[in-house]
Amino acid sequence: MLNESADKGDDRMSKEPVRKFYLKEFKAISHAMSTYGDLNLLLNHLVEGTTRTFEAKGCSIMLFDETENQLFTVSSFGISDEYLSKGPLLVDKKYCAFVKGEPMFIEDLSTDSRVHYPNAAKKEGLVTMLSIPILFLEESIGIIRIYSNDMKKYNADDIDALKILAEHLGLVIEYHGLKNFLEKVYTAVESLPARTLKSMI
Repeated sequence: MLNESADKGDDRMSKEPVRKFYLKEFKAISHAMSTYGDLNLLLNHLVEGTTRTFEAKGCSIMLFDETENQLFTVSSFGISDEYLSKGPLLVDKKYCAFVKGEPMFIEDLSTDSRVHYPNAAKKEGLVTMLSIPILFLEESIGIIRIYSNDMKKYNADDIDALKILAEHLGLVIEYHGLKNFLEKVYTAVESLPARTLKSMI
């Protein structure tokens, strides 16, 4: 009986997805987020590094535009332009990861009712998708998506690590947005005539 129980335990352990994301990778990415001055370069490195770490088909980072009420891709790796331009990604209840602020895993993109463009996913050769919301002050501002062309599953610890990094990314994105805004303000102020500047003091 003891051997039988042990065998069952081994079976359960063997079914647990292998962890891909360890402290070494976590520290390296966290450091990069804190030191990169170029946000676009950071995002490009993130999608490529994530794809390679998880041996996925590709990865994309999308940000939410409140005016259009949709998600726009700002960086991607391993995914064709044709797939990325498949159509608008309007935010509704189907985008559970973004709306609920929690990770969402889709096991079959060709049949899941939450997928807006199943035919495009099938044509691209995509099978599974893991979505991680990018949060800032507990509000979703974007999403990270990892695409695979096989029946891939993810270790729970890896998902937790991605959640933390996505929150860190949210801070970085908001910081760069505020920084760009202030730079525009400074530029506008510096372009004002001297007499106008004196009247503002």
